[in-house]
Amino acid sequence: MKKFNVAILGATGMVGQEMIKILEERDFPISNLRPLASKNSSGKKILFCDKQYTVEEANENSFKNIDIVLGAVGNGLSKMLMPYAVKEGAIVIDNSSAYRLDDDVPLIIPEINEEDLKNHKGIISNPNCSTIIALVALNKLNEFSKINRIIVSTYQAVSGAGIGGINELKEQIEDLSKGITPKTNFFQYQIAYNLIPQIGSFVEDGYTQEEMKMQNEGRKILHNEELRVNCTCVRVPVFRSHSESITIETEKEISVDMAKKLLKRAEGIKLVDDKNELKYPMPLETSNQDLVYVGRIRKDISKDNSLSLWCCGDQIRKGAATNAVQIAEALITEGLV
Repeated sequence: MKKFNVAILGATGMVGQEMIKILEERDFPISNLRPLASKNSSGKKILFCDKQYTVEEANENSFKNIDIVLGAVGNGLSKMLMPYAVKEGAIVIDNSSAYRLDDDVPLIIPEINEEDLKNHKGIISNPNCSTIIALVALNKLNEFSKINRIIVSTYQAVSGAGIGGINELKEQIEDLSKGITPKTNFFQYQIAYNLIPQIGSFVEDGYTQEEMKMQNEGRKILHNEELRVNCTCVRVPVFRSHSESITIETEKEISVDMAKKLLKRAEGIKLVDDKNELKYPMPLETSNQDLVYVGRIRKDISKDNSLSLWCCGDQIRKGAATNAVQIAEALITEGLV
């Protein structure tokens, strides 16, 4: 099998480290790994497949002889460096939101719209973590009957904000256990034993940037410009794995039994739905793995042709790193790299 030279931009960050872990887990065909990061992280050592690699400072000359770049940095650095990677002939799979809504950049969840990869022009975008988790849960239902409207509330773990979010929750819990007033530096309010109903800056009509991603990205991925989404995003004091409460309105009715049948055989899904045994998805059970767990499936008693469900997924893995690696695998399978 042909092997590829792969660069990880942001290799020392949470998602970058997870990408490296998943590449090894999935036995990705790598000839050489090039870990890239900021000047502060250059020189650090990374172990991959029993071989030690030195982190290099990322710059415009970092992408020579690279086939695939997995990006795990913010919008600014992505916008600055990714064009150099494309110029060198690499294919970029970018985890930032910098290119997601660009018309000439495919936005990919392999279980849903892998065929869009053929339209790439050097850059492919990874969707937002909550979008990935929700749409994996909904895809087979949408194929059975087109979804016209989604109402969703997300309960997003602190790890979705990076290592700083995890550290702040840990420190606040420890301080509170000692009777010390906790410091709030990373989030806008105390997150320990609290909920913060704002993720991202506020935009039009009182929604936040994070909330609008679900509609804007969902329309592109599902090829449905008429899709309407009402989303509320909440940061919760959970370390890992996002949860989502979702209600969908479909063109034709989907019974609960049919929904369960569709989801039971859906790729990337684990159906966990048994009210008699109190079985339903929870963050603890979905962390550190790649399936989206779906349960609490029931008719929306307030409207016809409407279903409600609950889902959970690891946003660092399937919501970010794993989805990016799956895109790279799909490129290889389709002969596009």
